Amino acid sequence: MTVPGRVEAAEHLLALAPPAWFLRHSRAVAEVAAWLGSRAAARARSVDRQLIEAAGLLHDVDKLLPEDDPARHYRHGDGSAAWLTRRGHPELAAAVAGHPVTRLASEAADAWLETASIEERIVAYADKRAGQRLESMADRFESWQRRYPDGWPERERREVLDRARRLEVDVCRTAGIRPNEVGRLAWTGAALGRAASLVRS
Repeated sequence: MTVPGRVEAAEHLLALAPPAWFLRHSRAVAEVAAWLGSRAAARARSVDRQLIEAAGLLHDVDKLLPEDDPARHYRHGDGSAAWLTRRGHPELAAAVAGHPVTRLASEAADAWLETASIEERIVAYADKRAGQRLESMADRFESWQRRYPDGWPERERREVLDRARRLEVDVCRTAGIRPNEVGRLAWTGAALGRAASLVRS
């Protein structure tokens, strides 16, 4: 049971044949998460950067699973956690399970914000800042609203946004930055290229 390195995480993702749009999102989340992890580590925070990078890249794998895979039928995030656990990476389970924005609507959301590890919070926040590219959290929420107009009732939507803002304040404070300073640490291109060459050889 180990946390996969960059190339191994990329191999897991490529094995599921992700479409281009999915790959762009996974790369964006992984690179934002890596950047936040590097900033937190630079401030002498104890943070598992390898876990953050792998969980960021693999957080949505349950969306790629075939219908006959049991993990496909779990709640989003939990399916990714189950699939990765089956592949010998249970260390990634909490970080991928906690990322969906819908988790911020649950009764356990406030407790999660208080008790989740820094790795879990960084991956969840990176997903709130990366669609196909790095964007503001407000733009990301607008995109969700356009795609799912019949989503949450107004009161619940406000609660989710409030929790997301609390998450943003917490993660940015840990990284020692303001939200408008969030960046990307470019690593996924090289890892995916190496993984693809290993598959071909």
